[in-house]
Amino acid sequence: MKHIFNIKPYYILVLCCLLAGCVNDLDVEPGDPNTVLDEDFYTSPESYKEGLAGVYANLSLTGTDGADNSNISGLDAGTSQYGRGLWNLQELTTDEAIWSWENDPGLRELNRNTWTSENVILRGFFGRVMTQVAFGNEYLRQTTEDKLNERGVSSEQQAEISVYRAEVRFLRALAYYHMMDIFGKAPFVTENDPVGAYQSPQYNRQELFDYIENELLEILPQLQEPLQNEYARADKAAAWMLLAKIYLNAEVYTGVSRYADCMEYCEQIIGAGYALSDNYSYNFMADNHTAPARNEIIFPIVSDGITTQNYGPTTVAINGQVGSQEANGEQFGVNAGGWNGAIRVPQEFSETFISGNYQTDDRNTLITADRTINIPDVSDRETGYIIGKWFNKTKAGNNGSALEIVDTDFPMFRLADVYLMYAEANLRGGGGSSSLAVDYINALRNRAHNPVNITNNSLSLDLVLNERLVELHWEGHRRQDLIRFNRFVGGTYNWSWKGNAPGGISIGQNRTIFPIPSASLAANPNLTQNEGY
Repeated sequence: MKHIFNIKPYYILVLCCLLAGCVNDLDVEPGDPNTVLDEDFYTSPESYKEGLAGVYANLSLTGTDGADNSNISGLDAGTSQYGRGLWNLQELTTDEAIWSWENDPGLRELNRNTWTSENVILRGFFGRVMTQVAFGNEYLRQTTEDKLNERGVSSEQQAEISVYRAEVRFLRALAYYHMMDIFGKAPFVTENDPVGAYQSPQYNRQELFDYIENELLEILPQLQEPLQNEYARADKAAAWMLLAKIYLNAEVYTGVSRYADCMEYCEQIIGAGYALSDNYSYNFMADNHTAPARNEIIFPIVSDGITTQNYGPTTVAINGQVGSQEANGEQFGVNAGGWNGAIRVPQEFSETFISGNYQTDDRNTLITADRTINIPDVSDRETGYIIGKWFNKTKAGNNGSALEIVDTDFPMFRLADVYLMYAEANLRGGGGSSSLAVDYINALRNRAHNPVNITNNSLSLDLVLNERLVELHWEGHRRQDLIRFNRFVGGTYNWSWKGNAPGGISIGQNRTIFPIPSASLAANPNLTQNEGY
């Protein structure tokens, strides 16, 4: 069992104060009065760190009473989990994964790119992300200098709390980043707005971009140095990573390229002391919170079979990758049947590994025996290849603390992604060194025992996109990558079941962003629907 930041005990204590009652619907706005933090909570020096843990915990947990409980009612608890919602939207909508059980609410529409504003997964993610904003805002309201002075908090502790506040502002910026990327807009409110401000103004992508950038630049001096904070807490490198991400995608978000800025922050992270794990698989194991993966993972969403139970992205990935006919869950540290073939990979994903010098690459975990590469019928779980990337086992081969809900943390940001962002930014005119770009890609290939090193002559954007699939698949990046490379909408690149066709067809430009959930539109008349929905 992990003892990282004591996140669950703190979370339960904080949520009892954060929630006067259950959040009764999915139309959570950042100033919902149900998320008012009782000022009486802050009665001891320890309470400020406990409150901080509660804000972090919203990334992992869905409620106060185990993985089956959610403080957002009306949804399956797993559907309302932050990382799982992000994973579903970034992976199931692409060529990296397909969900077999299409009777599960909302998943068929993601598999086939036919979602509408009624999709429950969109509703759940919107609600969970805006709950994160609400928790962050209330923590910031309760930790102002005036409040701390009124309570007689010492100057020494106030200095510590200033670091906590910077971390909460990072978490809020991260939430707005996901709103910007997924929905293209968001209801916007900060701690300076009154509690209960249901009808908060709408910020568009440009406004969100400017806010996130300015917020991150402001908090950087207050954050801990890279690798100096407690595990799973944000530091300067996490903020640099988020800046690099918004700059890499700036053309999509704002129409203006910022590749030189992306390069600047990639270089800062690379020079900050992080190092690739000497084994690719260590990043996806039950003890990935320890070295050497600890030195590659920049910011995780934590999971634990006992103390931080959740049906989040790693529980989904590990149980979901277990084959229906193979029943091979025991090799991954879960029950033999897992989730009975819940997730497979489309043909185009498999072909990238088969035809791209990745056949003997450690990152190629395709399981192909007695399976067809194509999936002519989504309900036929014995078609399509499966993978074995994720483990609820430690490096020593021991199972995690439970056999379904896993101990494996989700690496939202890790160094390998920085290497690939560096190479892409260089190719797109952001500066840096093409020789270093080649070296970084070869470092990833060499770690995976790929027999082919690339050269300056073979470095290209198409190669980078393939390397991103091979290195980062099932880590919640693919939709964003395909959009940035102009391969998501239209018919330039089709994959199985794209557009609800077995061989894939073109989809409309409007699907680069998702619709605002209809329930959220009804709750806030300042919100407008995205074009095409």
